[in-house]
Amino acid sequence: MNNKILIITHTADNFSIEKVTDYIAKNGFEVIRFDVDLYPLQNRLSTTFQDGQWISTLETPDAKHRLDDITAVWYRRAYNMGNGLKEEIDAKFYGAAMGEIRTTLFGFLESIDTYALGKPSVYRRLDSKEEQLKIADKIGFKIPETCITNNPEEAKSFILKHQNVIGKMQSGFAIYEDGVESVVFTNVIEEEKLEDLDSLLYCPMQFQKKIEKKKELRVTVVGRDVYAFEIDSQKFDDAKVDWRKDGVNLIDKWMPTELPRDIEAKILELLDVYNVDYGAMDIIVSPEDEYYFIEINAAGEFFWLDNLTEENLISKSIADLLCDKAPRRNNVVLV
Repeated sequence: MNNKILIITHTADNFSIEKVTDYIAKNGFEVIRFDVDLYPLQNRLSTTFQDGQWISTLETPDAKHRLDDITAVWYRRAYNMGNGLKEEIDAKFYGAAMGEIRTTLFGFLESIDTYALGKPSVYRRLDSKEEQLKIADKIGFKIPETCITNNPEEAKSFILKHQNVIGKMQSGFAIYEDGVESVVFTNVIEEEKLEDLDSLLYCPMQFQKKIEKKKELRVTVVGRDVYAFEIDSQKFDDAKVDWRKDGVNLIDKWMPTELPRDIEAKILELLDVYNVDYGAMDIIVSPEDEYYFIEINAAGEFFWLDNLTEENLISKSIADLLCDKAPRRNNVVLV
């Protein structure tokens, strides 16, 4: 029996990879780690069809691995692929080469004929915050009043109606200036800033009625296992609107929490609709104890919450899922 599990990540990923790898080893399985920032300069990926057989291989600086007979794949991150390539080839070829690199790697990941915890197509689908909100609303979650637009007049009308409105980007939005990255966080839209909304013509934005917060939840779901944590973000000035602004200082302030049974059922139903086995969900609990769905992240980070569990239980759940020792949502497509 083959017992190889492929993990797609990058060399600068955090220690959660090691935690999951340790649990996989305890289950008697082997991990093959594919660091995409070493592809293609150091990692060589090949797929061949001949003599009626498909064979895929990964050659790293340390070893050569068969990948066509793996039992599962964890697509965690694809950061910084093609690292160092710009310095190696003529500038006029760089854009085209990077296009081929992405197409080849993502094409390989989509074609793996086994259980996958995450795929590029799954990540792309979950990029749609609009679909997330529509599905959440349909299955009975409360969601904030929302407007997604590049029409300044629509935005102004929405803001004037609801008064207390926040604005946020739908993607991992960052601005780069002089090599410095500035992340765009969620912010309250002040009425005196309405005229600035004319720039929406060039870049759409998502607006939502601000939900007053009793507490914020981060819920990590692995298969059927639900790990819920809460934080009182309102105790910290920098975190009141967007806890990520003060994320480092809050890292040890999160506490495990219990979810109402109906909320947990809706969370699992949401993952059923998407047919995915991992999701990191943001929920706001209002002073009236109403639970508002905000978003789900297909590959949301979990390591700081994992440290708050006994024996890194989130990592254990991921390993058990990959080793087929926990219930899965069947997502094998090549049948």
